[in-house]
Amino acid sequence: MRFDYKTLEITREGHLLVVVLNRPESGNALNTAMLEEVVDLFGSLYVDPGDVRCLLLTGAGDRIFCAGGDLKERNNMTDEEWRQQHALTEQMIRHMRECPVPIIAAINGAAFGGGCELAVAVDFAYASDNAKFALPEVTLGIMPGAGGTQNLPRACGLRRAKEITLTGSSFTAQEALDWGIVNKVVPQAELMGVARATATKICGNAPVSVRQAKKSLNAASDLDFSSGYRYELEAYYRMIPMKDRIEGVRAYNEKRKPQFTGE
Repeated sequence: MRFDYKTLEITREGHLLVVVLNRPESGNALNTAMLEEVVDLFGSLYVDPGDVRCLLLTGAGDRIFCAGGDLKERNNMTDEEWRQQHALTEQMIRHMRECPVPIIAAINGAAFGGGCELAVAVDFAYASDNAKFALPEVTLGIMPGAGGTQNLPRACGLRRAKEITLTGSSFTAQEALDWGIVNKVVPQAELMGVARATATKICGNAPVSVRQAKKSLNAASDLDFSSGYRYELEAYYRMIPMKDRIEGVRAYNEKRKPQFTGE
């Protein structure tokens, strides 16, 4: 796994990977270079997550999580250049969807356009009380293209998603919480600490159990109950021969914290 990206700041904290969208001078907007690096990062995690057990995604600074696509770079792009860049966006969203480890977003400010789509593409998100959200694409002659029309209704319901998407209007962190788009709203100064605490808790759980549970939960939105339950059982039986299952039950009976190894 690389740590030398130019538009991403990557740090390891034990089993936790902290990823910062790092273009503060441009509102952490997704330009071609950042898209290439995000695709590379999540692609490498798909191939081999190693001992990474959770990923925490946030933006540089304290005002903007991600302003979406870089419209300055997109200005005067040819149709073919636009299509080629958007192919990277498609790869990013697919890689995030298939990422084996949980992804938590700490929305530390404005999440507009593609930034809002990232907020609903992750497994779940916490937001600072100064965060704002919007999908303004229809006001620019385009539409959401980073999974927004698929992930947003799954988070807040179809009718609310239509209102958000078709008006292009912004909404507050508290509204995002009330509508199910984020899981928690906290003061800006506390955001990373609260998000990190949750991510660390996930890192302490049995890693293969977490990955299998995530796969099964993702399937719930795509499959009918009967098919989804069969998927769940296939994922469940993967746990039975594992040393972590034995360790978890033994630790419970011995009244101690389990030490999971992923085996």
